[in-house]
Amino acid sequence: MGKKGFRELKVWQRAKDLAVAIYKASAGGALSRDFGLRDQIRRSAVSIASNLAEGDERDTDKEAVRFFYIAKGSLAELRTQLQIAFETGHLEQTFYENIEADCQTLGKMLGSLIQARSH
Repeated sequence: MGKKGFRELKVWQRAKDLAVAIYKASAGGALSRDFGLRDQIRRSAVSIASNLAEGDERDTDKEAVRFFYIAKGSLAELRTQLQIAFETGHLEQTFYENIEADCQTLGKMLGSLIQARSH
């Protein structure tokens, strides 16, 4: 378990901020009219931060790492869904590119966290 709590993890903060940005962006525009895709994107984004929090609160690093891997999987889901939303005209290019860059950074941070807690 993390000594300071999950809210102190920079990777959790970044994942939470990403989820908030996704929620705000999907409240209007073309994506707001495709309820299935919008809801799936939102669930994936929320799942990243949620699994980081749950993992950090686990009793062992082994348990924590399992949830961090789930968060990484949710990030891959989110990136796939965002790509689909972009290619189907539900997201503007600038927003998509900015969010994709955030996702790439978050993926690296997740990888580093997994590596650090695996030893």
